[in-house]
Amino acid sequence: MHRLTLASASPRRSELLRQIGVAHLVSPSAVDEARRPGEAPAGYVRRLACAKAEQVWGTSAGSAPVLGADTAVVLAGEFFGKPVDRSDCVRILMRLAGHTHEVYTAVALRHAGGLDCALSVSEVTLKSLSAEDCGHYWDSGEPVDKAGAYAIQGLAGQFVSRLSGSYSGVMGLPLYETALLLAQIGAPPVLGTQP
Repeated sequence: MHRLTLASASPRRSELLRQIGVAHLVSPSAVDEARRPGEAPAGYVRRLACAKAEQVWGTSAGSAPVLGADTAVVLAGEFFGKPVDRSDCVRILMRLAGHTHEVYTAVALRHAGGLDCALSVSEVTLKSLSAEDCGHYWDSGEPVDKAGAYAIQGLAGQFVSRLSGSYSGVMGLPLYETALLLAQIGAPPVLGTQP
């Protein structure tokens, strides 16, 4: 039985839900992810996570809660989205390399009783990288659809010298916050089960 609808096509978010035993359907949203002028990172990811959950809830025929999420990678006020090509990937990673950046991930749960949202903020430090390292990483295919042009759970894990915060939040779905939201509506993940 599906207990939840995930408003995302991200295989990583789906995998993380399965990891904590939450059976779900996938129904990606079509929300415009453009950032508003002057919008702060926390407000940006909260707005998008809520909009995604609301949009899919509004088009859903069932009564299952809808989970939306959004992630932003930020360094010194600069947002780093998904790389558009190899040179963009190299530019992003060279900017992040040798520095500590923030990863903001909001998760929103739309249910019959309303809409709840939680925020996870993590700090990630990447080691120094060469342009050649970054180019080879792009060639692996891994960073193509990743905010900040890297996947902490993949090959880029070797670039991370320090993480303070939520590993799953950096992946795109903070499990602690997700479990709290589900518990608030009486649907906590059940330990010892797999969907």
